[in-house]
Amino acid sequence: MKENIHPKYQPVVFQDLSSDFAFLTRSTMSSKETVKWEDGNEYPVIKLDISSHSHPFYTGKQKTLDIGGRVDKFRQRYGKK
Repeated sequence: MKENIHPKYQPVVFQDLSSDFAFLTRSTMSSKETVKWEDGNEYPVIKLDISSHSHPFYTGKQKTLDIGGRVDKFRQRYGKK
């Protein structure tokens, strides 16, 4: 591999602002803000608006809406008579 062309790959904390959930992983992203992690070390922190911990699809709180009776219209057109 060529020297000095790859981004720095380092431990980073991703923090979900909507649910106070955070996880430590490795990434090429960086930030000037740091946070002290459970192991006592300081890591750059990337703040997220939503993560798998707060997303409605992953938490099971997703609502599906049948707008305009699409299912009923489909059944009327193509259903058994």
